[in-house]
Amino acid sequence: MKDSWGDYPGAHGLTLVVEDDKEFLWLTDQESKAMHKCTLDGTVVQHLSQPPHSAYEKGEFVPTWVAVNEERFGGNGDIWVADGYGKSLVHRYNASGDYLATIDGLDGAGAFNCPHGIMFDSRRDEPELLVADRGNARVQVFDGEGRFKRSFGSDYMTSPDGFSFHGDVLIVPELTARLTLVDKDDNCVGILGENDAVSKMAGWPNDRTHVQPGKCNSPHGACADAYGNLFLTEWITGGRIVKLHMTEL
Repeated sequence: MKDSWGDYPGAHGLTLVVEDDKEFLWLTDQESKAMHKCTLDGTVVQHLSQPPHSAYEKGEFVPTWVAVNEERFGGNGDIWVADGYGKSLVHRYNASGDYLATIDGLDGAGAFNCPHGIMFDSRRDEPELLVADRGNARVQVFDGEGRFKRSFGSDYMTSPDGFSFHGDVLIVPELTARLTLVDKDDNCVGILGENDAVSKMAGWPNDRTHVQPGKCNSPHGACADAYGNLFLTEWITGGRIVKLHMTEL
């Protein structure tokens, strides 16, 4: 397998999916507007086009993340794209890549403000679409048809970026600046590396004099391995990747 591949100058979202026991990666690039489904050696097998939505007659499309309603979890294979840095919309495509619809949050908790990360949650009887409504400091939840179900986090979140899971625990990296852990009932069960004040300092997030061991700076993505160790990536010039061992949690 190659050590690296592709030309993605604004590489952003990365989503692993499984189809017929084969793994694929959905890559989202905010600069080239690429939304590519690739094999693990980098071969592009599907590409989504910019949605034909009227918002882009005068505004820019800047995709940040892709989520798939995977059939292995009871979904229909639909593909959802977050335009987190453009017009704050979330778009729906079918499994073949045909554009179907758009949601904007207005039929839910309110208009999205930077829907940065999206992911399907398979912890319940039916898959739910989670939208990290970062600018509004909350998560909005929709069913597989895009119908609003509920929102959560407005009483304990600051800036949710996206999602990952370890068992029934939802891991939410927050830009300013913490990792938040949420249970199956949408309750906060832990906050790690809390450092909200750093985001108010001059030069944040790229001034490395503000970066402290054991405290978050600017979380942008996170995931857990099979042992429960957490890996955090941060938005900072040169990057920073932090591993939190299970014994530290």
